[in-house]
Amino acid sequence: MHQGVLTCSADDSLQDVAVIMAGHRVHAVVITSSSAERPVGVVSDMDLVAAVAAGADCSAIDAAATETLTVSADEPLRNAAQLMSEHAVSHLVVVDGAGGYPLGVLSTLDVASAYAGS
Repeated sequence: MHQGVLTCSADDSLQDVAVIMAGHRVHAVVITSSSAERPVGVVSDMDLVAAVAAGADCSAIDAAATETLTVSADEPLRNAAQLMSEHAVSHLVVVDGAGGYPLGVLSTLDVASAYAGS
């Protein structure tokens, strides 16, 4: 898992999300609710590409086609990998078990690294 979460608000522009992705060289940005900072969406790199290809000038939440899936930080890696596989997603938001607050993002490359023993 990558510790920390890069976030945006639901009404941020897609260009704002692109700036975050490009500036931090990440493939997903978590959309959080303004009141509770809990995940309400995920904009993946492919969501951004699809919106740009369609000529959309939209908000983060409008571009977020990737299903928002969370996994508790204490879940075994195998369970997280199974969830990714079942839902055909490349990122899971890792949350604390008690409050559902985002702690990090688990990507398919994180799973590969853990499986490789790195």
